[in-house]
Amino acid sequence: MALGSCIRPVFLDLLGRCEEQARRGRRKFRFENKRLSLEATVIDLCASLYDWAKFRRTKGAIKLHLLLDHDGYLPRFAVITDGKTHELSVARKLRWEPGTIVVFDRGYIDYQWFVELTRQGVYWVTRLKDNADYLVVERRPVPTGGKVLADEVISFYGLPGEGREYFFRRVEIWDAEQERRLVFLSNHLQFGPTTLAAIYKERWQVELFFKALKQLCKIKTFVGTSANAVKTQVWTALIAMLLLRFLQLQACFGWPLSNLLALLRQQLFVHRDLWIWLDNPFRPPPPPPEEQLQLALV
Repeated sequence: MALGSCIRPVFLDLLGRCEEQARRGRRKFRFENKRLSLEATVIDLCASLYDWAKFRRTKGAIKLHLLLDHDGYLPRFAVITDGKTHELSVARKLRWEPGTIVVFDRGYIDYQWFVELTRQGVYWVTRLKDNADYLVVERRPVPTGGKVLADEVISFYGLPGEGREYFFRRVEIWDAEQERRLVFLSNHLQFGPTTLAAIYKERWQVELFFKALKQLCKIKTFVGTSANAVKTQVWTALIAMLLLRFLQLQACFGWPLSNLLALLRQQLFVHRDLWIWLDNPFRPPPPPPEEQLQLALV
């Protein structure tokens, strides 16, 4: 059995403990729907050393596909493929419970897949492409002078025979910070426009997770060149991220992940109680015992 396959049960066990701890926290949204973000990131590799990780003619890469649970921002699903594997080929194999809200970017846009998710009772929120061809079925009233510019129910011409059976939501929001229009697409017809925009905004957490994974766990360089060695190192990094997140959830002190990891490294050779230190990191370590162990030197 590959070492990567042995690591996955450890990952799932630790994930279950983190999810239990995360459920005790506060929810940002009042509704009870499970919210997930789906995204993939490319990890560049040297084509001459990693010839199995085909991506481009002179470049190798692997792609980490990740499903982030917004309850605690924990990775609920992860799969590692070569760089050429499209995000949709992985996404189509996933199944979610009815009522789940999945958020993804425009790289996952496939109208037929949207219909399949709607049939399964799964809600989704994404960004609409600028060249999308659709029919406006209903224009809903929006407040004058607010940041909501449009709230429409649409159907797509790209679904022959089904375009008028499945209706979608098109919401246009004005982003005052960056001075641009943002157009969101969803199959949820009841949520308010600002709620859909806020749900999509939470997708940024998966980008932050990828950034922390690459910077804190050092997966830009690898100790082995085989596929199993690379996958094992990525799975190990994911386990390390879960351990950090578990400590972060357990602590009363407000730890940023980067600070927690940096200070944990400093405590490796200090004899102290981890749980006490997590809640009060500025407390000095206890004094060493008066009686030291005697080494029998021959």
